[in-house]
Amino acid sequence: MIKLKIFKELYDDAKNIMKKDPAARNIFEVFILYPGFHILLFHRLAHFLYKHKLLFLARLISQLGRFFTGIEIHPGATIGRRLFIDHGMGIVIGETATIGNDCTIYHNSTLGGTGKDINKRHPDIGDNVMVGAGAKVLRSNKSRK
Repeated sequence: MIKLKIFKELYDDAKNIMKKDPAARNIFEVFILYPGFHILLFHRLAHFLYKHKLLFLARLISQLGRFFTGIEIHPGATIGRRLFIDHGMGIVIGETATIGNDCTIYHNSTLGGTGKDINKRHPDIGDNVMVGAGAKVLRSNKSRK
């Protein structure tokens, strides 16, 4: 049952890319050619391992994803359904970041922290949010605890 849910979520991610990107001609093209889709595959596996305390393996999968796509998502980050990463090169999403459902993130964007917090260090992005190209969304050390 869990396996089917994972495949359905990935299929929904691919359909969402088709819906939001006029250059995507078919679902096969999204599966094969879109790094924004590929990083979701890597992240969902890395996040599963992270939640099961297989931290080294989770980070290894995460770094492989970064190597292949140019998109860095820490395995601890929580990502909702149907995230669309367009032109993803240079995106960084930190360990304690959360991203809601149906969001879009464009290239060279960071969901980061100031480096001064200990626990919750990265921002929360709600549902239906677009993070524009080059945006730097930082959680300050004065954020709610």
